[in-house]
Amino acid sequence: MRPSGRKLGELRQISIETGVQRHAEGSCLIRMGGTEVLCAASIEDRPPPFLKGTGQGWVTAEYGMLPRATNTRNRREAAAGKQGGRTVEIQRLIGRALRAGVDRQALGERQIVVDCDVIQADGGTRCAAITGGWVALRLAVNKLLAAKLVTTDPLLDHVAAISCGIYAGQAVVDLDYAEDSEAGTDGNFVITGAGKLVEVQMSAEGATFTRAQMDELLTLAEGGVAELVAAQKAALG
Repeated sequence: MRPSGRKLGELRQISIETGVQRHAEGSCLIRMGGTEVLCAASIEDRPPPFLKGTGQGWVTAEYGMLPRATNTRNRREAAAGKQGGRTVEIQRLIGRALRAGVDRQALGERQIVVDCDVIQADGGTRCAAITGGWVALRLAVNKLLAAKLVTTDPLLDHVAAISCGIYAGQAVVDLDYAEDSEAGTDGNFVITGAGKLVEVQMSAEGATFTRAQMDELLTLAEGGVAELVAAQKAALG
């Protein structure tokens, strides 16, 4: 029995509210159960220096967690003078995931920065950030298309992410904190709308896992991402 009472393959309730920040070219607030992430995409009319003159654009991400996103207060990283290793690792993952669905040549020499700020954390924050971040990116690109600043849609496909793991000996999807903190195996799956794998992060958290269990988790992830892509489409109308 899962702590939440959900079935093994059942996701938490999902909602994606768009247009939540007035000034961002694209924004949304994604809620997956108790996890809430604010995502905002900002268009910059120049690429990073290493792409200048190449005709290619770039999509990158920044990730942060508010001090009381968790049950105890976390010190602001700005107060420490640097980002923590976990933050750097997660924002690099988000950037890689979003770029997987982008034709950077079609984007042209510009950069889109997707900021993902965790308002409330209850497991799966990086997955929610990727899923919501793609919606914010889609909205920003829509503005480029509407203004005829790009002639071809640079977004090739949806990108979404879901966590899966082995909890109490059973494969489950969309782990909340109660499950994530006790899972014997934990994994994050980034998958496109067409079902292509972008990135898989899996690790044993005190208990090894078998090939059969890995396949079972992948099957759950595919179903979960299909639901998330449907939620992205619904949010975008």
